[in-house]
Amino acid sequence: IERHVQGFEGYMERVRRVSLADAERITGVERARIQEVAEWYHALSPAAISVGNGLERNQNGGSGIRAIFALPALAGKLGVPGGGLVNGGSLAFPKTMARLQRPDLAPAGTRTLNIVDVGAHLLDPALSPPIKALFIYNHNPVIVHPDQNRLRRGLLREDLFTVGADVVMTDSMAYCDIVLPASSHFEYDDLYPAYGQHWLQRAEPVIRPRGESLPNTEIFRRLAARFGFDDPIFTAPDARLMDDAMDEGDPRLGGIRPSELPTHRALAMTIGGEEAVLFKNVFPRTPSGKVELASTYLEEKYGQLLPGYRSYETSYPLILISPASDQRITSTFGGLQPSHRAAPLEMHPEDAQARGLSDGARVRVWNDLGEIHLRLEVTEAVRPGVVSTLKGGWLRTSDNGQTVSALCPGHHADISRGACFNDTRVEVAARADAC
Repeated sequence: IERHVQGFEGYMERVRRVSLADAERITGVERARIQEVAEWYHALSPAAISVGNGLERNQNGGSGIRAIFALPALAGKLGVPGGGLVNGGSLAFPKTMARLQRPDLAPAGTRTLNIVDVGAHLLDPALSPPIKALFIYNHNPVIVHPDQNRLRRGLLREDLFTVGADVVMTDSMAYCDIVLPASSHFEYDDLYPAYGQHWLQRAEPVIRPRGESLPNTEIFRRLAARFGFDDPIFTAPDARLMDDAMDEGDPRLGGIRPSELPTHRALAMTIGGEEAVLFKNVFPRTPSGKVELASTYLEEKYGQLLPGYRSYETSYPLILISPASDQRITSTFGGLQPSHRAAPLEMHPEDAQARGLSDGARVRVWNDLGEIHLRLEVTEAVRPGVVSTLKGGWLRTSDNGQTVSALCPGHHADISRGACFNDTRVEVAARADAC
């Protein structure tokens, strides 16, 4: 800790304010189970922790992940194969994103709007200058954004010009004035840094473009030309963009240009020929070079020197979570037959009994933002006080034009200002017309 951790005393002073009894009260997890897991983690080696995807989607999400990732540093689990933490592996690749994104081209003072807030911005009469046009691509915001009803009201503005590009006619494309046919990833060349591990691949098209479909890169090249931007950076072909995306001087590429990497094998992103191991051959890129439990960077950017906790106050008694479906990737594939019916609402027997609800009942789930109608599934797979239904279902699964995103609040997480889907609180009752 002395050699590799910064901010230990301040962090531990805050941690020691929270007892096992406090943790049990806040989380609903019995203190004996918390103690048991702590003892396992202390004793076992190697030990690795994964936070998965979505844990950050609440107003304390960033702090929660910081607290979890502090554990390997505090318990001595780093520096050995199989130990440490498991998260996204994007920094294992020699990406040169600035060469693609060209932030130097944006004039000083150019505003950036949080995508979570698009619905609010579209309806804000004080926003200056107002949003007059949208281009929706790689996205189905009507289904995946929080506060769905507000976003839909914004998209219905008569003076808003909206263009969309997708491979299928999603619910979001239905709000567009013009819809462009996008290519699937089977139709164009690309580089694929792995999602969660350290292998780099290049792929070539396996089918011809369907109809008039185009990849995003070609759509933006043509848009640039129509706007009169004819500099080389706006006309670069895909091979050049692939070369710009990676540092071709990185020794792991073996002197091969990224656009010419062989397609019959994946390239391991090793460190000096060895797999990456934290604190053996990979070290934090923090200002101190240490694990920063107290982060001046996060303090300056988000006011979060140390992890914290804010209770979420609401009059609605049930926590609604909306995990992923094995039939979809968020909302992708939501137009296929297996996703044509809405997923049920899962509820613990104690909560169902308290509301006079039985398995298979038709229920309404609501809060101040919206209301959805689902079939009830009474099960002990969810905890008391928690209800669950799957995210990503399209509007065709709804009898009132709302899906689970309509119930999700629009406030921000503590770090990175992401969406807070897991802060959704609701009430559930039998539908009057279902009796």
